[in-house]
Amino acid sequence: MQTSTSSEITLDVNGEEHALSVDHRTTLLDALRERLDLTGSKKGCDHGQCGACTVLVDGRRTVACLQFAVAAEGRKITTVEGLAREDGALHPVQQAFLDLDGYQCGYCTPGQICSAIAVIEEHAAGWPSAATDDIRPESGASSLTPEEIRERMSGNLCRCGAYVSIVEAVARAADERAADERGAAASTEEAAV
Repeated sequence: MQTSTSSEITLDVNGEEHALSVDHRTTLLDALRERLDLTGSKKGCDHGQCGACTVLVDGRRTVACLQFAVAAEGRKITTVEGLAREDGALHPVQQAFLDLDGYQCGYCTPGQICSAIAVIEEHAAGWPSAATDDIRPESGASSLTPEEIRERMSGNLCRCGAYVSIVEAVARAADERAADERGAAASTEEAAV
């Protein structure tokens, strides 16, 4: 039932639409965890400072504890539960975190993984960071160095201190993405010949 303080909304989460009646003050994080039972995203600080609740909204990272659920209507929301492929294979970032021990207690890991996916995409699109040496467009894309990764992931805290492994996991996933793109480009060139 809709009142002056609530709305009927439909959230597109991990490719599925969910109709909900929510109070206008309900955060996206609370809607995901308490209404949709998607508990991968964690409530850490509830102030947007730790990144444990990071999800992807239209492919961009968002701290879900600061986003109102009503403001997410009509947007594509991806949580850590929606990253694996339909055949069950993990997303390359998830696999890198698993292989390289990019987690300890695991509490921050879902937010770290969602943020890492966005970091890799932002870098591939040429977005500079505070650690980027030369931000002029004509200088081309910078390499995704450990310094770049640390700067770009700085909004996600790990209280266990798994930062070294997290940086290695992000670097490996980024390298795999770049190799896949080079392979796709080579295939396209061969097909054109």
